[in-house]
Amino acid sequence: MAEIIQRDGTWAFDGTTVRITPGLHRSVPLFRQTYGEIAVPLEAVAGIVYEPERKRGRLRMRLREGADPLLQATGGRLPDAADPYRLTVDIDRSGVAEYLAEEIRHALLLDQVPGEPTKAYLLPGPPVPVSVRSSDGIVSFDGVQVRVDWADTSDRVKRATGPRVINVRDVVQVEWLPNSGYEDGFLRFVTRETVFSKLPAEKDPYALDLWGNVSRDLLTALVATAVTARLPHPSARTRADDEDELRQADENRDADRGRRLTASVPPPADHHDVLLRRLRELGELHRDGVLTDEEFARTKAVVLRGF
Repeated sequence: MAEIIQRDGTWAFDGTTVRITPGLHRSVPLFRQTYGEIAVPLEAVAGIVYEPERKRGRLRMRLREGADPLLQATGGRLPDAADPYRLTVDIDRSGVAEYLAEEIRHALLLDQVPGEPTKAYLLPGPPVPVSVRSSDGIVSFDGVQVRVDWADTSDRVKRATGPRVINVRDVVQVEWLPNSGYEDGFLRFVTRETVFSKLPAEKDPYALDLWGNVSRDLLTALVATAVTARLPHPSARTRADDEDELRQADENRDADRGRRLTASVPPPADHHDVLLRRLRELGELHRDGVLTDEEFARTKAVVLRGF
């Protein structure tokens, strides 16, 4: 077995699997510690290099396109420190790093692992259920449904519509952009009905606006990955699927705004003061011109049925 142990983590290769374990040092990002150990099958690896630098080097592994739902969900936008496929190497361990890289490259040649994109995910993604508290609310996924409970600081439109529950079978795509600390990020669940929605993340009831703690908001990539792993693989999408998706979305886009407003209204079991607060919020949205007369009347009627 080839193995290298560093402060940021440990990489071990037994001939068939590269096992990546995050380090326990406080410098290791919260995302890496939370995501935990990753077992990468050799067939998922496209290549590996060791990049020496003056004081430290870096091991960097490249996976085949379509092999990992984490890379599919994040689109290569994870910060370098949070990227599990990079390992900082002390200069006195450069020989070990070179040996590990050479062993993996040799195994790739022997097994004749192809370099083209995969037709299925070869890594499972994070286990479910998974729940993350972000700056815009709590997002949870149990393998079947996504649920978003908005924070008190969320936009009034989001809070007025109540918790958002989305069946994974209705999701066609997950969009994720990290909060950089300079620009807000977002986590958006695109459904067939909302594919044409142009609402900004702070007002979109199908999206979380990521603007607070950077390391905490980065954990939303866990949910993005877990959902992505349960969607059809990108290779399974056909031109006909895309055309059907666009046609159906076009038919439903006019009704979508009303559905977003009436969905997830609190059940009758909720306390009446919650319903009264919702009515006050809806009234404010109507007075401010956010809701049309028809939308206000429809949503108000649904809320009143909760009494």
